[in-house]
Amino acid sequence: MKILAIDSSGNAVSAAIADEEKIIAEYFLNFKMTHSQTLMPSIDEIVKTSGFDIKTLDYIACTQGPGSFTGLRIGAAAAKGLAHGLKIKIIGVPTLEALAYNIFETDKIICPIMDARRSQVYNAFYEFKDGKLTEIHKQDTRSIDEVISIAEESGRKVVFLGDGVPVYREKIEGHENFIIAPQHYNMQKASTVARLVNDLKAHDALDYTTVFCSTASECAPLQYIVPYSAT
Repeated sequence: MKILAIDSSGNAVSAAIADEEKIIAEYFLNFKMTHSQTLMPSIDEIVKTSGFDIKTLDYIACTQGPGSFTGLRIGAAAAKGLAHGLKIKIIGVPTLEALAYNIFETDKIICPIMDARRSQVYNAFYEFKDGKLTEIHKQDTRSIDEVISIAEESGRKVVFLGDGVPVYREKIEGHENFIIAPQHYNMQKASTVARLVNDLKAHDALDYTTVFCSTASECAPLQYIVPYSAT
C-alpha cells in the first residue's frame, strides 16, 4: 500500500510518501512560513526528488484534527484536490493519535498535548497493549491542570509531548513520574501519520466528496474539517 501523508495541523508542515516497508521520502518545515505557502511545494519536492510515480498511490492520509483550524482546512483542501485528480480515497487520522505514535512500544502512558490557548490543551492519554496504541482517556479539550491531575492519578510514568509542552513546561517539570519527550519526538510528522495508517482498515477510507468527521465527532465537508474548537 502506497500512501501520501499530509500534516498541517500545527506550527510545522510535513508531507511523506511511504509503502508497507519504508518511508520513501519526507519533508518537514517549522520556520515562519504559512502552510498555504509550503504544503503543496513540499509535496511536489518529495515527489520530484524521489522520482516517485504519484499515479501509483493507493491512498492519501491527512490529519483530521484537533489543531489549527486554518491549517486543517489547508491540509484537507490539498488532500481533496489530489484525491480528486488521482481518483483515490482519503484516510483521516486523528492528530493526537498520530502524535502519540511518535513514541512506540513503551510501558509508560503517552500524553500528547497541543496548545488550545487560555490554559487549555487538546489532549488524550494512550498506552500500548499487545503492540497496538490504545486510547485510555478519550480525546478532549482539557485544562492543563486537569491533564496533570489525570496523569498524577494514574500512578505511572507519563511521557508528555506536543506543542503544548513548551507552553506549560513549568507545570510539567518537577513531577517525579513525568517525562518530556525530546524534540525529535515532540511534533506531528507526516511519516508517523503514514505508518499509523497501516493499522487502519481500508474501509476507513473516504471518497473526497463525502462528509469527513473530526475527532470531536462534528461532521463537516472535507474542505472544512472542524477541530475540537477553532484556534
